[in-house]
Amino acid sequence: MPEPVRIGDHALDNLRYIRETMERAGSFTSIPGWGGLAIGITAVGAGIAVRNRTGEAWLSGWLIEALIAAAIAIVTMAIKGKRAGVDFTAAPARRFFASYFAPLIAGAILTFVLWRAEQYLAMPALWLLLYGASFVTSGAHSIRVIPVMGLLYMLLGVAAAVIPEAGNLFMTVGFGGLHVIFGFVIARSYGG
Repeated sequence: MPEPVRIGDHALDNLRYIRETMERAGSFTSIPGWGGLAIGITAVGAGIAVRNRTGEAWLSGWLIEALIAAAIAIVTMAIKGKRAGVDFTAAPARRFFASYFAPLIAGAILTFVLWRAEQYLAMPALWLLLYGASFVTSGAHSIRVIPVMGLLYMLLGVAAAVIPEAGNLFMTVGFGGLHVIFGFVIARSYGG
């Protein structure tokens, strides 16, 4: 006869299950890993395409990449969310998106200000810092790897602020490399 399970072990297993269920219910988990990987690949292409461009040509190239990345993110997030039965109007999703978009909206407004002043060298630092901030803040409502990714973006933003002439390289490493690496990690560890 098998040895009976001690009541304390059974209770601990139940508590662990309840805690994990509550954590999943309170966080947004539809971050698309494969979508992030695709965004990273297109960002590397954009970084290479605009590497010798300046001013408005450089800005136009990265803004086109941002539109492509947004389209990839929307489509892949919708696919992952539908597969997992995620309600994008539920409280965890609303909290995630509110904290994610606030820094991005600030970045868009400040980009307009910098564009009018023709301060293109300041844009990579601004974008990397605020994109990183969007992941740090939204990561509080998502999977654990998201804030780590955000901190790395912010470190690249600091580097771009210190060495503005290498801003395009830092953006290619961040928007390209970090998306590829973390996209793969998210896809493998958190289900696509």
